[in-house]
Amino acid sequence: MIRGILVVLFLLTYFVLSLPILLICAIIKLFAPNLGSHITQFFAKIGFVVALKICGTKIIYKGLENIPKNEPLLYIGNHVGYFDIVVTLPKFVGPTGFIAKDSIAKIPFLHLWIPLMGGLFINRKDPRKGLATILKAADKIKNGASIFLFPEGTRSKDGNLHEFKAGGFKIATKTDCTIVPVGITNTAEIFENHMPKITKATVVVNFGKPIVTANMDRSEKKKLSDMTHEVVASLLEENKEYYK
Repeated sequence: MIRGILVVLFLLTYFVLSLPILLICAIIKLFAPNLGSHITQFFAKIGFVVALKICGTKIIYKGLENIPKNEPLLYIGNHVGYFDIVVTLPKFVGPTGFIAKDSIAKIPFLHLWIPLMGGLFINRKDPRKGLATILKAADKIKNGASIFLFPEGTRSKDGNLHEFKAGGFKIATKTDCTIVPVGITNTAEIFENHMPKITKATVVVNFGKPIVTANMDRSEKKKLSDMTHEVVASLLEENKEYYK
């Protein structure tokens, strides 16, 4: 319990003290959206790294060399815990926004941080609104920012990889951007599996080889969801070697 209290106190203090920075970033975003997101992301990384230290989390990053430089990307990952964003954000290059469910917009501070980092809130119950969010994400890619998407739609309660919803892959098909598959293992062990306690855990974040969509024909693009699902599944299988 003490570890959890320390994490909450740190994050609350950090978020409150960061309000002036958020105001500055909001002003910068009016004139240079990607720069404003990049600065916000920089300060979020600092907060996340410190929070993970307090949690006692050991993170093993694999495949960092697979992340292309100097181009906007669509990261596709499995979703197993609240800490998925916390453990992946520190290794992103350039401004990267997350697509999060709209209920998170009701959480204090996060409703400010996520949009300023270039993220979007999606309504998964309304297909029309959901599509509008996906198209906004595609626009962000076209303007040079990257996007991280959890296409399972929600956290996996059993820890298994579930079917990917195909809608989010329109971000790639409409922009011809490169997809970077991400396999995340054991983040639920930090908090969800021991609520309300926060416990030490070893997390593996495995970045797979990029999937280049630019030269794909229509039939190949229709299989993007299944293709990426297979790659993420293989990354998760690789991660198991760290838990033997």
